[in-house]
Amino acid sequence: MITFTLIFNGGIQVSTCKVAIVQAGSIVMSKEKSINKAIKLIQESGDQGANIIVFPEAFIPAYPRGMNFGAVVGSRSDSGRDDFLRYANNAITVPGPETDQLGAAVKKVGAYTIIGVIERDQHTSGGTLYCTVVFFSPDGKLLGKHRKLKPTGSERLIWGEGDGSTLPVFDTPYGKIGSLICWENYMPLARAALYEKGIQIYIAPTADSRDTWFASMQHIAIEGRCFVLSCNQYSTKDMYEKDLLEREEMKNLPDEITGGGSCIVNPLGEFLVEPVFGKEEILYANLDLDDITRGHFDFDVVGHYARKDVFQLTVNEEKQ
Repeated sequence: MITFTLIFNGGIQVSTCKVAIVQAGSIVMSKEKSINKAIKLIQESGDQGANIIVFPEAFIPAYPRGMNFGAVVGSRSDSGRDDFLRYANNAITVPGPETDQLGAAVKKVGAYTIIGVIERDQHTSGGTLYCTVVFFSPDGKLLGKHRKLKPTGSERLIWGEGDGSTLPVFDTPYGKIGSLICWENYMPLARAALYEKGIQIYIAPTADSRDTWFASMQHIAIEGRCFVLSCNQYSTKDMYEKDLLEREEMKNLPDEITGGGSCIVNPLGEFLVEPVFGKEEILYANLDLDDITRGHFDFDVVGHYARKDVFQLTVNEEKQ
């Protein structure tokens, strides 16, 4: 049951909501199969009454863990170029027919839905891919997107850098929702930009399941006095297309390729749902949104605990 509170300047309109964190693995290098899987999981989450549904980083068509794209310092191979071609052909445009398809599924369940995708640029050459999060409203409309600002390590071989024009925080009846992807969450000024916009539901899709990640999720929650929803894939070798598993670099990978570790943290840095490992699972939690204000009693990073006379943040949100 949803109970209503007063509305002040676009702030929280309801006091509780149910969230679903979809810890699942994409079908690597197949946007069609990954989209079909996403649609089924959206329906399952909606059937359980979720108001907000979150998917992992790069769910469509893949976080291609283990693949090297034939690159070493100083050279690239023909087979690696073919791998990039395949990856690009399974990326999506935003907006595009794939977001229309996902939006139709979202509309059926009526929940805010956030999905990690690989986006193919459609405004210039079409030759650059981005690690992107797309946001859907309950009516199935594409609200907007966030492109990862800084890919990490070998991700820079296959993904470009986003700019400040895709750092949205959206007003919803469940508070203000925004996202940073994986190790972007280690960028203090990127976090500060979202805090300045009043983020209350902080979405952190990731490919990291190490212990240090969970410490960061707790830190961000208590720093931003926000709910943090962290979502990682659980993937195994059988989720890869068979021909990929015949590659030499893939043979030494364990059967469990990505271990999960999705979790939900409240504004005081406490786990509402502890990290879950070793299986595909949808994690659910009911959020008491008044906990955000309770947390601000003694700490507001951009309010009474800020020193704007000493520190100032400038964010370039122009499209580059």
